[in-house]
Order: sequence, then structure tokens, then C-alpha cells
Amino acid sequence: MAFRGPKAKVARSLGLATTQKTQKALDRRNFPPGQHGQNRKKSASVYKQQLVEKQRLRFTYNISEAQLEKAFHEANRRSGSAGDNLMVLLETRLDALVYRMGFARTIFAARQYVAHGHFAVNGVRSFAPSRMIKAGDVISVRERSKNHPQIKDAIENAPDAPEYLSVDKNKMEGSLVAMPLRDQVPVKLEEQLVIEYYSR
Repeated sequence: MAFRGPKAKVARSLGLATTQKTQKALDRRNFPPGQHGQNRKKSASVYKQQLVEKQRLRFTYNISEAQLEKAFHEANRRSGSAGDNLMVLLETRLDALVYRMGFARTIFAARQYVAHGHFAVNGVRSFAPSRMIKAGDVISVRERSKNHPQIKDAIENAPDAPEYLSVDKNKMEGSLVAMPLRDQVPVKLEEQLVIEYYSR
């Protein structure tokens, strides 16, 4: 796991909900955990803002520090905006797209389902949540996993997928139609702060 401890506590600490359960926790107690959470100062140093935004991004995609740092170096190496590149790299991980396609209710569940081999990419079973997906790749629920109760429930209750994805709920498969643009990625974070954190 990328984060240890109760997800609701992490969500309150970062002020970020990634699941319905963590959103309920924030609705009830929208302040950091701990004895002095309600009285904690709102102002923060630039470094603290960068650090918190980095942690928020890690929590959003359920990735480790090493994975995020690796993605930053790759984003920085590519042409164009490093911040935009970083978000596209994270958004096109296999576990992130399984979640966006509605095959899992949370990013945490998506990572687990992929690691357990419930999905195939272009017909080949994959166990790697961090696998990078390219435009045109097809992600499908494996035949033996189509009766998985949690996956079926997620698909039945899934919201519409972002426009860069094509999803066939009946076939339990979807494809990455085109690489997403930053403003299409449904993540409200200031990734430039993350870039600044790693560029210190």
C-alpha cells in the first residue's frame, strides 16, 4: 500500500476525499486529525504547500513516493509542460484507467483487482497496476472474472467515463481513445507545486 493507516484519517490530514467513505469523513470532520486539528493554523510555508500537494497527488493515485518521483523525472524529460506530462503519465496507468472506466469503485480497489489478475490488456493478462497504457489499447475484464461481485457492482453503478475513454459495459471492456489533455483529467490538484517540490 502507498499509504498506511485508516484512509479517512489520511483524507482528513490532506483535506482530500478519494472515495465515498472518505468524503463522508470529511463532511463530518473537515479538519486535520489530532488533538489540535481544529486549531491548526491555516497559513503554511511554500515548502509545506508543495509537500502537502505532493502527498495529495500520491493519495489520489495510490502510489508510492518512489513511483511518483520516477513519474516526475519522466515528465520532466519529455517536451512540453512537466506538470501536464506528470498528470497524463499518472492518469494512463492501468489501475487509474480501470478506475476511470468504472470497473472498480475506488483507485485502491482498482490496484488490487489488477494485481490479482482480473484484467487483460489487448487480450493478455496483466498483473501490473503501474503498466502504462497507450492510445488504442483495450482493457478488458477477464472471462473468469466477469462474475466477480465487486467488479459487477462497480460497473452497474459507474458514472460516465471521461471523454478520452470508450467503455462497453456489456462487454466489460474499454479503450483509451486518445491520450488525455490536462483539463480532461478529473483531478483538481495544483500539480505545479509538485513539480516545484521535486525541482528544489
